[in-house]
Amino acid sequence: MSFPPSVHAVLVSVAGLVRSAVPVGGGDVSQAARVETEAGAVFVKWAEGAAGQTYAAEAAGLAALASCAGEAGAELAVPSPLAFRAPDRGTPGVLVLPWLDRGRPTPADWRRFGGALASLHRVDAGTAYGWEADNWIGSKPQRNGWEASWPRFFGERRLRAQAETVRLRGAWDPAWDGPLERLLARLGEILPETPPRSLLHGDLWAGNALPTAEPGDPRTGSRFALIDPAVSVGHREADLAMTELFGGFAEPFYDGYREAWPLEPGYEERREVYNLFHLINHLTHGPGYRAPVERTLRRFA
Repeated sequence: MSFPPSVHAVLVSVAGLVRSAVPVGGGDVSQAARVETEAGAVFVKWAEGAAGQTYAAEAAGLAALASCAGEAGAELAVPSPLAFRAPDRGTPGVLVLPWLDRGRPTPADWRRFGGALASLHRVDAGTAYGWEADNWIGSKPQRNGWEASWPRFFGERRLRAQAETVRLRGAWDPAWDGPLERLLARLGEILPETPPRSLLHGDLWAGNALPTAEPGDPRTGSRFALIDPAVSVGHREADLAMTELFGGFAEPFYDGYREAWPLEPGYEERREVYNLFHLINHLTHGPGYRAPVERTLRRFA
């Protein structure tokens, strides 16, 4: 497998001699490979244009998660970027991470993962909700900034902003405008005004929670790694809700989370509102997401 010269140069600068490379999945818009180097195996992905522009935000998100997990003493593996470059003058953007082999988690590993995520969420992440810069949710922009009110942040920077993004891509039905506005007006009744401020992964589906093959402490077993974040500061339930949207998380994960930090009454209702953001985001993936968006809007509007 060959790389663009600029990608090869970055690999050599951080990992030395490139010995072999095998293509792997790297998301919807990136090319990616597992690369054997003289320093060991690494993961590299590269892309031009907007996709390549996402790597700086991804690297910053990984660094924030790693710092918060370290402060919490959470049993999580967050890969630290070895290098990233933005696209420049016709050269693609590139991101290099340590390679993580996939493991086969036991129920005990899942339970520890739930407890570790709760520990991460328990760290007080600041004085407001949001993030210092816009970032990305998959291939789409994610609007941030800061708000003192969580319902206002979630309503304006998540639901309204994402509806506008998919509207520009031709996937939003104008008939949903009224129900969305009525839901936004009601968010203060549904969501807590100032929940504990947690650092959120932001895109926590099963594909972004990787069970690693390397054991951590041999007394505790393998750890899960968090990858491809879309970080912000917000209500912890938003992360937990997404784990339930597409499935893939074993039941002991939820047992471990609730043992470490029980949920407040009403979570099941708030979960549907939080997952509306992701359903709206996926409207551009196909017509199958229209019905769940409509159902949620009707229910809460």
